[in-house]
Amino acid sequence: MQDISIHLRRQDFTDKPHEIASSDGLTVTAFRYTTGVEALMIENQRGHLIVLPYMGQMVWGAEFNGVDLTMGNSFAMPRPAKTIAETYGCFAFHSGLLRNGVPSAQDTHAAHGEMPCATMDSAGLIFGEDEQGTYVEVTGEYEYVMGFGAHYLARPSVRLYADDTLFDIEMDVENLSYAPMELMYMCHVNFAYEEDARIVQPTSFSPEDTKVRTAVPAHVTPNPDYLALIDALAKDPAVMEVLDDPDRYDPEQVFYLRNLKQDDNGIIHQMMRLEQGEAFAISYPAADFPKCVRWVLVNGDAQVAAFALPSTCEPEGYLAEKAKGNVRLLAPGERASFPVRLGYLAPAEADEFEQMITAL
Repeated sequence: MQDISIHLRRQDFTDKPHEIASSDGLTVTAFRYTTGVEALMIENQRGHLIVLPYMGQMVWGAEFNGVDLTMGNSFAMPRPAKTIAETYGCFAFHSGLLRNGVPSAQDTHAAHGEMPCATMDSAGLIFGEDEQGTYVEVTGEYEYVMGFGAHYLARPSVRLYADDTLFDIEMDVENLSYAPMELMYMCHVNFAYEEDARIVQPTSFSPEDTKVRTAVPAHVTPNPDYLALIDALAKDPAVMEVLDDPDRYDPEQVFYLRNLKQDDNGIIHQMMRLEQGEAFAISYPAADFPKCVRWVLVNGDAQVAAFALPSTCEPEGYLAEKAKGNVRLLAPGERASFPVRLGYLAPAEADEFEQMITAL
């Protein structure tokens, strides 16, 4: 099958959903939410994704085998926004690129940086085929340029195969400036919180390998019970291997995963096994993502178990990460890619995935 490219235009998106392309069990439907945000529904034989091609190429929703993978939230639909908090209901977004994490009182950047809600310059589709089968890929470009500042080209993509419930999110960034560029990137995947789900990770749940964040970010108002819980989790993080107590995660809890084992190809795999035997899964190359963060929050407004957030840094804001040596430099003309494979696994597939992790 020869690749077929389709260039999208904003006028292709109307209030009434309409199919714009299909091939070999893959269908793409374009529509516009009543808030004015353009969206693509990408469907295969087992489920669908909803991608926002012009808003940072967020993946707004993901559902396979009738299971909704997306965090519970207060947003009925995406809303026009400059910062991610203004539309925090998506399944996944690109966090970064120049700055990342939750800013401290001394930081000047927005939470999670400039990329999550970036207005994309272009968007398109590619239908193709490789050794994994036929696929459709959402493409796009965003050029960031600031006088006397950074200049880069971001090329995010989302790829879904015809017969798969795992899919691919990738960020490709190129430094167009004559000067080195500071880079902080996280693939921020907001999986749904599922009661009694069990986390499977290729490292221990010891305090050394599953380290609890003890610093309290500015958006969290601590109380004595919360601070005592942080102390308890820091001593015994294994109690959160099974998500059987949602009260632990209001306010949020954040963990830093260390010493994660890789497979023979340098890939790290993690999963969250649901009570019915299904699973949410994620895989990513260790060389591209030296850090991994876990974020769990359960309250009346949001229910999220972001059990693995692959990242180049931790989420404490620019100044703190700079002091830790976690801000990467991209040389003039240099490109960096950050591929992540993730999604849903049926029970038999989840059994195989768990055996692969535990065998490492």
